[in-house]
Formats: sequence, C-alpha cells, structure tokens
Amino acid sequence: MDRDNVLVVGTGISGISACDLLRSGDESCVLFDSNDKLDEGSIREKLKQGDKVTICLGELPGDILPTLKLAVLSPGVPVDSAFVTELKEAGIPVIGEIELAYRYEKGSLVAITGTNGKTTTTALTGKIMADHLDKVFVVGNIGNPYTGEVIASDAHSVSVAEISSFQLETIVDFRPHISAILNITPDHLNRHHTLEKYIEVKEDICKNQTCDDYVILNYEDEELRKYAERTAAKPVFFSSSTALENGFCYKDGYICLCEDGKLTRLIHEDEMNIIGIHNVENAMAAIAMAYVYGIPMDDILKSVREFKAVEHRIEFVAEKNGVRYYNDSKGTNVDAAIKGIKAMNRPTCLIGGGYDKGSEYDEWIDAFDGKVKKLVLIGATKNKIAECAKKHGFNDYEFAESFKDAFDICVRNSAPGDCVLLSPACASWGMFDNYEQRGNIFKEYVNSL
Repeated sequence: MDRDNVLVVGTGISGISACDLLRSGDESCVLFDSNDKLDEGSIREKLKQGDKVTICLGELPGDILPTLKLAVLSPGVPVDSAFVTELKEAGIPVIGEIELAYRYEKGSLVAITGTNGKTTTTALTGKIMADHLDKVFVVGNIGNPYTGEVIASDAHSVSVAEISSFQLETIVDFRPHISAILNITPDHLNRHHTLEKYIEVKEDICKNQTCDDYVILNYEDEELRKYAERTAAKPVFFSSSTALENGFCYKDGYICLCEDGKLTRLIHEDEMNIIGIHNVENAMAAIAMAYVYGIPMDDILKSVREFKAVEHRIEFVAEKNGVRYYNDSKGTNVDAAIKGIKAMNRPTCLIGGGYDKGSEYDEWIDAFDGKVKKLVLIGATKNKIAECAKKHGFNDYEFAESFKDAFDICVRNSAPGDCVLLSPACASWGMFDNYEQRGNIFKEYVNSL
C-alpha cells in the first residue's frame, strides 16, 4: 500500500490551518481527533477543501496507519503520548504545524520564545517590521497560525513568530534568521516533566541556526548566558540590570545601546505605553531583533513609542470610582504573575488561582511585598495557594465560589487609589475555554460597574 496520506492530529485552529496548507499543495489529508463527540460536519465546514479531507474521530482506523507518510501534530498533543509512540514505531515521521509551515517559508523568519513576554515582544517586533517593510506576517502562538499565512510569503516578506515550548518539541529543520529567548522559568512541568527538559526545548529554537544567524538573549538569565557560549548563532544580549559591553541595557529609566562599553540613550520608559520592568525587557528584545535585521533605529523607536499593550497582558481596562482595573489574564504562571504585581504602584486587590499545572507559589506570595491588600482565590489551586500564603505569613485571602464572586469581593474591598488586578498565576482551563475568555469576562464585569 502506498504511503501517500498526511495525518493531521487535532481539529482546532492549528489542525484546520495545517490541513488547508497541505491541500493547497495537493496533499492527501487525514484529519484526526480522539474526541468522538465532535461534529464531523462542523469540522468539514471550517476546511477550505473539506470535501477532499478524510475526517476520523475517536479512534484512527487500523487500515489508515500503513497509508501515512507523515504526521503533523497540533501543539496540544503530547509527544510522549501512546498514540504518538505508535506513529513513530510504525516508521511515520512526526512533526508539528510550525515545522510544516517552515517548509513552505520563502522569506525571512524571526522567532521568539521564552516563558513570559512572548506575545508582547512578538506583537511589538511585528509592528516595528510592518511599519518599515511591505510584507510582514505576525504568526504562531500569538493566535494566528503560521500555516495559515506562510503560503503568501515571498523572497521579501518577513514572518515574526511567537513559538511555545509545545511547538518547539516537534521541529526538525526549523531555522529562524533571528531568534530570541526572553527568559526561562519553571512552567508546563506537567508536560515537560523536568526543568532541564523544559530549558532544552526552549533552547531548541536556535538548534539549526548558523553563524549567519542571530539569537537575542536575556543576560540576567544564567542559563541563557551559558547557552550563548554553545550556540552557533551570533548572540546579542539585553539586560535590565547590567551595563553591557555590547548589546542593549536599561539605565536611569532609559533603554540604551551598548557599543564597546559606550552607552547611547535610545528611549525613556515613560515614552512607552507599556508598563513594568518586564516590558522594558520585552522592548529591548524587540529593538535588538529589528536592529540586527537592519531597520533604522529612528524608525524602530517611533514604532516603540506608538505601540499599545497587548490585550490580556497587564492591560489597563478602566478607572471606576477611583479604582484602576488591570486585566493580566495572560499571567498564567508564577513568573508572569510576579511581573504583574511588580507593575502595580497602588494597594492591590488580586484575583488568583485556576488550573493546576504543578507550579509552586512561594515566589509569587513573596512578591506581594506589602502591595497586595486582598488575595481572592478561585479554581483548583485555591487551597494550595492558600496554604502557601499562610506559610509565608500572608493571611488576607478569601475563597470565591465563582469568578463573578471573586470580582465582587475585590470591588467591595477596594478604595479610591487602589488597583484590582486579575493576574491568576494559573492556566484558565477547567473554568474557562482559555485565558482570553477569562480576560474578556473580567473586562465585561469592569465595564458594567
């Protein structure tokens, strides 16, 4: 039997987009999802050439396996699952949708990863590029599948891609001309199992780069300083605490260009519409990527000044009765949530908790540092976080039975001059479809006050 089918695993936006890309090249596709409750007709309607795709739900028929020449996984499919092991044992190459898209890329690729800051940095880098170049695609984990845009790439286009650790697990030839690793802190250990494996996967964004390529690295991350000595790409550092010999640094409120030990001030943090030292780091990374690409510095800084905060990432919603409300629903892990707290400059009522990814919350509680006046806890992690808070001497917490209840508690406990911050330090699954839904509901509550 000829192996002429490509199996696409997962019927979400990534899987649909991967199928459409394959069909554009006249490949035979089998779209599979283990959820047998899905409606085949609805899935077929989402496909551009639905009538020419075989859809399998529940279990993959045994006679399909020998027909497969390639399997494309959506990011949510664990690479160590029994199903993926079966594919590999059958001699079927397994890649992800990011790798698939890269095989169709005709232009330049800029790729960004890190535990936190990916979305803001990707959006800002994309804006800088789009303000100066004719054809720019902002894709990947930011919510716009790379597979959906790459067919329109050409020799002069640039794709700016946010890349998650889940997506990096399945790359083979993926090679950005410019990559960035913003930071690495513990996250998704329920998927990657160990911090060492998580670090290794993040660093894989550079594994195919050569001396003709660049990697932008956070100097304050010890692991990334070590990695700079191992990568084949040209490392360019940015730092929020250290004046560098070469690279980009933060000093006296300014982002500076460092050249042979000389610092040139570029832009003051007050000129930007994004707040917090973590966003200074994100801006430095974006500036560095655009600079090594060849965008004139004056153009880069103009775009940085115009850039607005990404939705759901320390997003100012409104001021109501003297209380400022911030939506940081994208703060889905401890390190991101710490950055949310540090960005607040008022007494804060904080909504935390959600899906349990196996995180520890000690550093988050320590970061409250007298700033959090009330912690309202929801979701599967609420008891775990409460125990951690008590251990660290923070006792002003309260459980809420629903998200609305949590919001109302914050409103009752806040006074003019305070903040209410949604920055949960946990994923949204279990209570919400995704962090976007959680953030949008929060904004609805705020705007209805």
